[in-house]
Amino acid sequence: MSTILIAEDEQDIRQLLVDYLQQSGYTTVAVDNGNDALSQARTEQPDLVLLDVMMPGLDGLEVCRQLREVSHVPVIFITARHDEVDRIVGLRMGADDYIVKPFSPREVVARVEALLRRARWRAEAEVVQTGLQLNTESYVARWQGQVLDLTPVEFRLLHTLSKHPQRVFRRDELISAAYDDHRIVSDRTVDSHIKNLRQKLQAAGADDVIQAVYGVGYRYTE
Repeated sequence: MSTILIAEDEQDIRQLLVDYLQQSGYTTVAVDNGNDALSQARTEQPDLVLLDVMMPGLDGLEVCRQLREVSHVPVIFITARHDEVDRIVGLRMGADDYIVKPFSPREVVARVEALLRRARWRAEAEVVQTGLQLNTESYVARWQGQVLDLTPVEFRLLHTLSKHPQRVFRRDELISAAYDDHRIVSDRTVDSHIKNLRQKLQAAGADDVIQAVYGVGYRYTE
């Protein structure tokens, strides 16, 4: 269940957003000023922030600026300002979306859902360990910033192993992860792919991140 932080100084609007978001299955944390918004964002670690621009204490722009120094949490600005310049400033400060009052609460919920989907896609698309970076959309793998020249099968094997560090994968599990066409592949073929993958990692300076577990399979560890 996603948590939404609502920072809005107008009580009626704040409660309206709370009601609609809770009806849609979200947990809400509501505050009425910028100082509390920043404090709650740091302690509650919300999945998304609805941020009024004009609030007592820190304004929404300053809250967003400080948030962006430590977090990539999605932010939607809510404001009575209609000036295009204000909207541009908000987006340049790091906001992901912008809604102008008066608004439809159903539209706010829809935008929240869309931003959370995008955030989940980005999280699923990229696996980052200490030195390893994988992007499953582009099939690009890097070790300490150096691109690894991997085949698609090698990439999928590395992705599967690195998503669950220290877990030992059996060879049949790795076969299922590496081949999506249900072909018959021998254990020796998997061993050959793993051997090539380990050589490419070692050439980039990643020694022994993929370890063989005798009689079982392989695991990833940094």
